[in-house]
Amino acid sequence: MQALMQDRVVLVTGGTQGLGRAIAEAAAREGASGIAIVGRNPEKAEVALAAIRAAAAGSADCDAIAIIADLGAAGAAERAVAETVARFGRIDSLVNAAGATSRGTLLDTTRELLEEHLTLNITAPFMTMQGAVADMTARRAPGTILNIISMSMHGGQPYLAPYVASKAGLAGLTKNVAFAHRFDRIRINGLNIGWTATPGEAVTQQTFHDAAPDWLAEASAAQPMGKLGQPAEIADAVVFLLSDRSGVVTGSIIDWDQNVPGAYDQ
Repeated sequence: MQALMQDRVVLVTGGTQGLGRAIAEAAAREGASGIAIVGRNPEKAEVALAAIRAAAAGSADCDAIAIIADLGAAGAAERAVAETVARFGRIDSLVNAAGATSRGTLLDTTRELLEEHLTLNITAPFMTMQGAVADMTARRAPGTILNIISMSMHGGQPYLAPYVASKAGLAGLTKNVAFAHRFDRIRINGLNIGWTATPGEAVTQQTFHDAAPDWLAEASAAQPMGKLGQPAEIADAVVFLLSDRSGVVTGSIIDWDQNVPGAYDQ
């Protein structure tokens, strides 16, 4: 059976760490021929590139590059697309995994914090999708896009007001673009991920919630499946949705979580 990402060129924002890196590694294992990852930290990028190349060993001849960019800066998202096309000649699949997760309620969120979330969680994906779809349509080629959204788009906690606003907006944008380009054979979907065990989440818990050193063990024990979401498992779902194996599915926002919105114990 052919590898899910055989000979594809994949661009992953947020690909230097956490979930984005796990997705890039999964794409490499599944036969991607070219992978571009986007992140702000050059040292993390080098570590991620080594892991991606190791993941590809024995299964693909994979060329991987890192694009060092702050997607909150004007023109950075467009540059990421342009550098990917310049290196590989095309983009077949795009994953928007980068995003802001800092806290704020309706009453204490500043305009600057709101704009940070909107820039990273809507504007940057908008611009990377614009560039990727322009490349695909210019070549009259099919393609796939997957946006990492969040279960919080359903409402979330009070301290996630700017995050929820931006992720709900990304969900709507995903459906809009999927509808607009369905006859171009470009499939665009979103994954609402739940609470996930990443290094970034550990920092978030310690920074905003004064988490104890054993916070992960306690949080995991309280979950229905006895663990938080795992980046490698989510990455497998992402690669499946990017691949031809997921068929004609487009415009879907899929809840990838162990809790069910709108369901109650009592």
